[in-house]
Amino acid sequence: MKASFIPGSNIAIKVPAHEYEATLAFYRDILGFEQIKVNTDNDSEGTRFQFGDKQLWIDKTPGLSQAEIWLEVITDDVDMASCYLHEQHCIRRDEIEPLPEGFKGFWVSSPSNIIHLISSADPV
Repeated sequence: MKASFIPGSNIAIKVPAHEYEATLAFYRDILGFEQIKVNTDNDSEGTRFQFGDKQLWIDKTPGLSQAEIWLEVITDDVDMASCYLHEQHCIRRDEIEPLPEGFKGFWVSSPSNIIHLISSADPV
């Protein structure tokens, strides 16, 4: 049996530290996207914008040489999705970024190295 997949509500752009402020200015000042205020205990630096029915996360990521796009995909069964994607020879990338304790999800890479968060509709 195959797990079902739908687009999630989050798109992340991981941005090198030296491009972070200019990238924020592009989305905030030039395009005029609405910035979403978020209270978080997370120690990473990031900003969110409303992006239609999605949230666009701009994350300052030291050590990168160029920006990366990361996408969220929702599944109805995380375990089944993991097995299915493994059978399809998709590469798990759980080392890419730690997920919160108890979070129902994992990281996978597309053939073109786009990172996808595969998560449950009810992630915790």
